[in-house]
Amino acid sequence: MKKIFYLFSIFVVLINFGCENNDDQTVLIVDDIPTIDQKKQFKILSLGDSYTIGESVCETCRFPEQLKDSLSITFKKDTTFSLQVIARTGWTTTNLINAIEQENISDDFDLVTLLIGVNNQFQNSNFSIYEKEFPELISTSIKAANNKRNNVIVVSIPDYAFTPFGRGSASISAGIDKYNTFAKNYCEQNGITFVNITDITRQGLTNTNLVASDGLHPSVLAYSKFVERILPISLEKLNN
Repeated sequence: MKKIFYLFSIFVVLINFGCENNDDQTVLIVDDIPTIDQKKQFKILSLGDSYTIGESVCETCRFPEQLKDSLSITFKKDTTFSLQVIARTGWTTTNLINAIEQENISDDFDLVTLLIGVNNQFQNSNFSIYEKEFPELISTSIKAANNKRNNVIVVSIPDYAFTPFGRGSASISAGIDKYNTFAKNYCEQNGITFVNITDITRQGLTNTNLVASDGLHPSVLAYSKFVERILPISLEKLNN
């Protein structure tokens, strides 16, 4: 696989959209990267739960939207990006699988992100369910990405222990670690890109700006930090 290494600097521009929750949209702009023009249209699919749908932040503030906007800025103006999000607050792996079956999604996406599992942990589901269904969702993601496993990005589960709701619970963190360890190991064994953002959310009690107004979910700032890590990887994948 051809890889391109970039020297880049990332800076954040905050734009106030007057959302009801008073959150800002963050767009990441990547400097010093050559304009990419090998394709005119790109399709992104984001699968998940509240962390993907962006509970308690505005629609354009969730990380898939921030990622799409940041990619749009990097590419030529006549290149377009479309985004389909299949996610809902409270969804487990089972819920997501059922929703995907009903959506009858296409198999021509250029990039697919998957972030799922927190509700399996929160609802005390048998861990064996995740062990069975996470690989199924990986297979679905690969199929949606035109059977190109390199075009799939799995994002680690945030740790809600580091929020006012979680109150620093060690048991919550241990549970999140269990799910993330399984997902990371599975991805490494099967050639799937795994991006860790959990450490960002574990700053939530010391940096309250990382937590949304509901005291539980990531804020716009937290999502922008997720995108800082996902964006360079996405650029490399879309350029191959």
